[in-house]
Amino acid sequence: MSEFDDATHVDVDGGTAIHDGWDINGNANGGYLMALAARGLRAVSGRPDPISVTAHYLAPGKPGRAQVEGTVVKSGRRFATVAGRLHRDGKPLLQLVGAFGDLSQPSSAYEHLSSGPPDLPPFEECVPRSARQGTVMVGMMDRLSVRLHPDHIGWLHEDRNGVAEMSGWFAFADGRPIDTLALLMVCDAFPPAVFHLDMPPGWVPTVEYTVHVRRVPSPGPVRCVFRSQFVQGGFLNEDGEVWDSEGHLVAQSRQLGLTPLT
Repeated sequence: MSEFDDATHVDVDGGTAIHDGWDINGNANGGYLMALAARGLRAVSGRPDPISVTAHYLAPGKPGRAQVEGTVVKSGRRFATVAGRLHRDGKPLLQLVGAFGDLSQPSSAYEHLSSGPPDLPPFEECVPRSARQGTVMVGMMDRLSVRLHPDHIGWLHEDRNGVAEMSGWFAFADGRPIDTLALLMVCDAFPPAVFHLDMPPGWVPTVEYTVHVRRVPSPGPVRCVFRSQFVQGGFLNEDGEVWDSEGHLVAQSRQLGLTPLT
């Protein structure tokens, strides 16, 4: 069993645990928490793939026992919609709603794409992200292989380019294949794009986070790009794209967060 599979295990009765080491400065990463909860909701749905999952973050996720609860709102021919929550001793940590289905066969051959994958140097030429880069500890980087575009590391040296974009490669450090459940975490595994703006980098708490899974990824690392267009009133948005090794768009994301807390 891979580290990710172990850290997202959910018992048949919904019992689970938030594992240590999937955190940012002691708080479990939001994408990891979504994947953990969605694994439980996926079982409730009876479908293999998350299609669209939205989570509202109500409290920080600290390591320890937790519970996933879910109820099928509607089960149709293509999708099952499930509402649920991740909680600890009755205290809600995440409130979620997700549509689950089967992406093993595309429903249509027609495609229209107005853009393509981000232009990245090869995986080996991008800059590995470590747990100790930046102003806070990012413990989850010991379990991931995130490599940043060389042009997108200026924030580490107080050399910000003023363009809110972050791109690079993602893989699991232990070689686990990236499946549709893992994509829920991939979309929240990079430094925030706003780190390139004139603001101090720090923890960016998530208010709401949505991932749309478009396709089962082909084997290999995935290419990712994240952009923020609006930072205002203490809030920021971040829009993400994830592309597989064959150039297919496999996931999109949107996140509403708070500006960095130092």
